[in-house]
Order: sequence, then structure tokens, then C-alpha cells
Amino acid sequence: MEYQYPMDVDWTTEEKIAVISFFQAVEKAYEKGIPKQELLDTYKRFKEIVPSKAEEKTHCAAFEKESGYSPYRTVKTAREAEESTIIRM
Repeated sequence: MEYQYPMDVDWTTEEKIAVISFFQAVEKAYEKGIPKQELLDTYKRFKEIVPSKAEEKTHCAAFEKESGYSPYRTVKTAREAEESTIIRM
């Protein structure tokens, strides 16, 4: 699938990589499945970079519009899942 990840021009390269890793984890949940903890770890790092709920919603909505994959639903599913579960959307 060809699309661009939502980015902020003020982020460092390391931060951009972390944000992309989170969005790739969401993709993985939809395409193959991903361990719950791996997904939540990438989300935790994403939230360190994007602490504002409003900014999170903006970036996640842009990603969902481009990809069709919902970061919100994916993280919600992971939070509700039992430990050591593979998250599949």
C-alpha cells in the first residue's frame, strides 16, 4: 500500500522513526497480527512524542484516512486483550 505517514516537521529523526514504528505496528495488527505488548510498547513511545490527545487524534485520523487502519481501535483492542495475546484486527 502506498501512502505517507503523518509527520510533524519539528520531530527529530528518532521521533519520526518511533512514530512510524507505531503506525507500522498498527498495520501489522491488521495484516498479520502483533503481540499485545509489542503494540503497546510502540504506542507508549508514540505517546511520549505526541502527549496531547488532540494532536494524537489528528495524526491517527490522518493515518486512518490514508491507510484505512484505525490506531484507536487497535490500541483499544490491545488494552482489553489478555496478556500474551496476538492482536489481529
